[in-house]
Amino acid sequence: MDAQAKLHMLAAQGHAFGYRTSLFRKERGSVILYTEFQLKPGDKGQIQAAMADYAARRREKQPLEYPSAGSTFKRPEGHFAGALIEQCGLKGVRAGGAQVSEKHAGFVINAGGASCADVLALIAHIQETVYRQTGVRLEPEVKIVP
Repeated sequence: MDAQAKLHMLAAQGHAFGYRTSLFRKERGSVILYTEFQLKPGDKGQIQAAMADYAARRREKQPLEYPSAGSTFKRPEGHFAGALIEQCGLKGVRAGGAQVSEKHAGFVINAGGASCADVLALIAHIQETVYRQTGVRLEPEVKIVP
């Protein structure tokens, strides 16, 4: 449904899926109300093994034990946000209850009692520090809704 409450039916190609983008990110105010997926058949054991592997890697590399909004910054071209943040010595840095994860610097976590203001202040501090030290501008991956 678009921002004017008009309903649209889209074929798969109409979604304009790409790396972390789609029609739904570009068209402000649109909402997905219903969808269907066509899955490919595969070997159940191989699928379960792949799913277990992906889950184990996420648990190993991402701070899933803390609340967060997921990966905080988009990957800047030619760089990795987490590596830049770590390179700038920001792992573990806090603003109130918000903290740059010690496990993966690309995540801002709620280490306890973080407010929205804490998270936004830490994001701004990270952006300013990374830009000052590396010349790379980090763009938030998370949607900040005013």
